Amino acid sequence: MAESSKVVHVRNVGHEISENDLLQLFQPFGVITKLVMLRAKNQALLQMQDVSSAVSALQFFTNVQPTIRGRNVYVQFSSHQELTTIEQNIHGREDEPNRILLVTIHHMLYPITVDVLHQVFSPYGFVEKLVTFQKSAGFQALIQYQVQQCAASARTALQGRNIYDGCCQLDIQFSNLEELQVNYNNDRSRDYTNPNLPAEQKGRSSHPGYGDTGVAYPQMANTSAIAAAFGGGLPPGITGTNDRCTVLVSNLNADSIDEDKLFNLFSLYGNIVRIKLLRNKPDHALVQMGDGFQAELAVHFLKGAMLFGKRLEVNFSKHPNITPGTDSHDYVNSNLNRFNRNAAKNYRYCCSPTKMIHLSTLPQDVTEEEVMNHVQEHGAVVNTKVFEMNGKKQALVQFENEEEAAEALVCKHATSLGGSIIRISFSQLQTI
Repeated sequence: MAESSKVVHVRNVGHEISENDLLQLFQPFGVITKLVMLRAKNQALLQMQDVSSAVSALQFFTNVQPTIRGRNVYVQFSSHQELTTIEQNIHGREDEPNRILLVTIHHMLYPITVDVLHQVFSPYGFVEKLVTFQKSAGFQALIQYQVQQCAASARTALQGRNIYDGCCQLDIQFSNLEELQVNYNNDRSRDYTNPNLPAEQKGRSSHPGYGDTGVAYPQMANTSAIAAAFGGGLPPGITGTNDRCTVLVSNLNADSIDEDKLFNLFSLYGNIVRIKLLRNKPDHALVQMGDGFQAELAVHFLKGAMLFGKRLEVNFSKHPNITPGTDSHDYVNSNLNRFNRNAAKNYRYCCSPTKMIHLSTLPQDVTEEEVMNHVQEHGAVVNTKVFEMNGKKQALVQFENEEEAAEALVCKHATSLGGSIIRISFSQLQTI
């Protein structure tokens, strides 16, 4: 083992692991004074207040494998005795600071535009150019400052911070580019030194397939409302061009799932036409959504979600639709479909399963205890809050993990509580 240090080096830190997850893992051993997420390397550096706290933690984890969100992480003493700003920079890129920053955005629950990034980065100096793009690493941006010192200041101040509360986390490195080339001034790229650039190349989009608000969805009448709901552009990974309405869900827990539970989950992303459990493959099901865009949202946000102890696999089906029959459940006329009214508002709330569920259409006299009793069989409830909005009672319930919250949602959405049929969705709030 390396020489004892109050700085602990953590490996195998996946993008689903947050700073808060790491703090919770190490807080029992003492005060944590600094935490640096090295997202590009799936690693983290964490500084305890003293060496003895770090020693206690590592001795404990010698005998107990530390696990966060189902992923094993590996801990050892760092070669650093102290974490300084310079050392933080070394781990971003092992080269000299540059006036151009490469920014990767993790946990991106809301769309990020050039204007949003400019608002975040311009307080640290004059931003000359800004380009956004989609890569396998996720949504990224290149930001060019007029002077190198401004870029360094922005990186120091913003590294690891969230743009929005609990999401859109910034991972900032120095780029090795010398100059950004910007051809168009639009919501994906901007040259602030040349305001006269065209918005698009005539006749076609400069970035086909990503965030084009002008893309036509032949199956959807409210395209502009949907684009507006996503802040003018679609979430990264969503093309808006898919025309397959039916998805195949596999690796289901056949003992716990049924059509209504699948409806409760998939109806978060669009209206459900029909659902069919495959009798010859009990852990498979077909779900037909209202249109291809809604099917794309379901695939994007539910692939890999945990439900009843199984990690769901969600893909587009080769079947264009589900043939009506005795072995399928029809939901096309169900008043429980969530996108019949105020569809744009519902699109805004689309997200992957979270630890927090939001309950609405509750009885006016409902208590926190009644809410908790209604859902607590599905997992450990961390916190609850009952509140009133627009004269209507609502509640938030926070579980220990996303799987418990998902189980509560699929089992308790559209059930009766105090004589009212309640609605449940995932909340993007991190804490109550």
